[in-house]
Amino acid sequence: MPVSKSEANAVFSRYAPFIRDYIYSQGWTELRDVQLEAAKIVFDSDDDLLITSATASGKTEAAFFPVLSLMESEGANDFLVLYIAPLKSLINDQFSRMELLCDGAGIPVCRWHGDVPAAPKKRFLKDPAGILQITPESLESMLLNRPNDIPRIFANLKFVILDEIHTLPGRDRGEQTRSIVERISRLIGRAPRRIGLSATVGDTDAYAAWLCSGGARKCRVVDIPQDRLKWRLYLEHFYSDSARAETDADGNGDAPASYAADAAADFIYRSVKNKKSIVFSNSREETEHVTATLRQIASKRGEPDVFYIHHGNLSAAIREEAETALKDDAKPSVACATVTLELGIDIGRLERVVNVESPNTVTGFLQRIGRSGRRGNPCEMLMIFREEKPISQAPIYQLSPWQLIQGIAVVQLYLEERWVEPPLLKTLPVSLLFHQVLAAVGSSGSLPVPRLAGKVLNLRCFAGVEPAQLTQLISHMVKNSFLSLDDKNELTVGEKGEKLLSDYHFYAVFKDSEDFMVREGSEEIGTVSAVPPVGDRFALAGRVWEVQEFDVTRRLVYVKRVEGKMEIAWPGDYGEIHTKIMRRMKRVLSEDTVYPYLGPNAAKRLSDARDLAAKTGILDKPVIALGKNSFVMFPWLGTRAVRTLKRFLMHRCSQGLRLSSVENTNSYYLTFKLADGGAEDVRKEMKRQIALKKVDPHELVGINEFPVKEKFDPDVPQELLREAFCRDCLDVGQLIDFVASL
Repeated sequence: MPVSKSEANAVFSRYAPFIRDYIYSQGWTELRDVQLEAAKIVFDSDDDLLITSATASGKTEAAFFPVLSLMESEGANDFLVLYIAPLKSLINDQFSRMELLCDGAGIPVCRWHGDVPAAPKKRFLKDPAGILQITPESLESMLLNRPNDIPRIFANLKFVILDEIHTLPGRDRGEQTRSIVERISRLIGRAPRRIGLSATVGDTDAYAAWLCSGGARKCRVVDIPQDRLKWRLYLEHFYSDSARAETDADGNGDAPASYAADAAADFIYRSVKNKKSIVFSNSREETEHVTATLRQIASKRGEPDVFYIHHGNLSAAIREEAETALKDDAKPSVACATVTLELGIDIGRLERVVNVESPNTVTGFLQRIGRSGRRGNPCEMLMIFREEKPISQAPIYQLSPWQLIQGIAVVQLYLEERWVEPPLLKTLPVSLLFHQVLAAVGSSGSLPVPRLAGKVLNLRCFAGVEPAQLTQLISHMVKNSFLSLDDKNELTVGEKGEKLLSDYHFYAVFKDSEDFMVREGSEEIGTVSAVPPVGDRFALAGRVWEVQEFDVTRRLVYVKRVEGKMEIAWPGDYGEIHTKIMRRMKRVLSEDTVYPYLGPNAAKRLSDARDLAAKTGILDKPVIALGKNSFVMFPWLGTRAVRTLKRFLMHRCSQGLRLSSVENTNSYYLTFKLADGGAEDVRKEMKRQIALKKVDPHELVGINEFPVKEKFDPDVPQELLREAFCRDCLDVGQLIDFVASL
């Protein structure tokens, strides 16, 4: 329901004078609904608050305008706001905005992360007031290294603001963040109010419950939907040997000859070269490849190199160079990026977003398309799909353009239902449990076992951990010298634990490899996991480097820049696909809908894929014979359910079917071989096994199998690893539903 003018005026009048001055200075003629609704809750209640609305809709101001007004009225020296963000770049961006907002109001703003010098941190510690903008890792370090000073530092903490909250629930880093907030609350003896911000929250009730869990308040939601989507969306497909497209995405011809390695790269180049753009890829490898390719095209055409690169393995200076270029409206610039530019850094008037292949999630799609379309312009995204041309003898599962179909499904789910993935919470986060146990003992010096159990098990992220499981972990940590137990039943940090705690990498609960820092002279380029011999070359930051020397002890590599283009590879986990996306993909192939955002190549490729699906029966027959005792299964299930199905086939059905080598590299299909029998035998055996006895997830994990997924998993008892995998990585319910539908 729209806010009346009188209500808007009432809210405006309650803002602090410096906030009103700021609004006037920005030339705003009215406040947005999200700002008005949030202000009423902050001013008139003591509740927590979840603010969710579109990118660039004013969420940050919605939170900070009323909070800073309360700060001004109560006195800045007696008021602290803790702003926690997942990225240094986001903190840097918000720091500039908050400094401008608080200029002249006497409210100090401090940013705190690994790239910030010591002086401003020391000033904050001496006089902890105003706004502290910080990463979870820096907060963890503060709790671990200054435990006795925490009550003083956060004595006047009134609000905790969690930005990009959609990235937190169910991930170890997010649960670490929630744990940190709870631990600070205990140390200061009260719970500050919490405010969560995000543009891409689907199930607001679930996120609100997560935000306020472990606190003392209920959570209210300000959810401002977009009245009408304003998107310019274009999906196009290319074969690797396609002829060069005659036009770019705007229909403009381009006379100079193409120097692209393939038509897709040429199309991307001509579609972004005169526009402020981001080209997103789903991996660092692809980002490096795209950057190098676009730079190579520019060089051979004699055109300016306006291409920058941004991902987590690059130095801060190179990432900041890309961010600065995007904020400069005076000239075109193109940043090739991974998820590191997906979140809420203000990059000004971005004209176009390109995605190479499909995002894995609707959340990712919304975050990326939301990077464009600011300042009143429509959001604009191109999705570009490239594949090798299938040979006629290829098996049927290699003949479909799976990424194109997935991209359409992701778009349609939001257009039709406004659906966004719900949070998937872990019930047994064993890696995080190891981390928090060691942090608790390290910050206390020594702890009796019962007191440690109380400290840890009362944290909401460990609500699913049983006391016996914690005891099992503690015993394992003592046995392996991470902890030490004296004859008074007091725990202290052991030899291995001391080594972990002394390394700053401990503060982060996400995986970080022991990378080598790459330098050209004194300039840091970024990091690589492995170093080739002296004289060999590798790619990083979209360029090619030749190894001059390396220092193994200090983990440094010295290089010189050379011309050319090479591949680079990082190991990585590219996330899960939800079952709802897979089922919408099936509908994409079965319906005859014409999607207006498809380019001519994509429309033709989809038409061919639909014909193939109809002729081969992949939509109606879950199991199809390929010949020579080989079969393919199309379950149309998400990553977790397919993982469970694969294990069910191997552990429960392999003997009855004489089945071998069940393989999958994605959620689209499974392939396997039978010694004899056919597709109908597979269906019957699966149903027989389901009817025979209840499926226990534990039987789907090998007796000597201990899946390692998170950072500290190798240091956890193997039995706990198996239990965590059964609980949080398998989905027996979806398996049973799938078999029942056969």
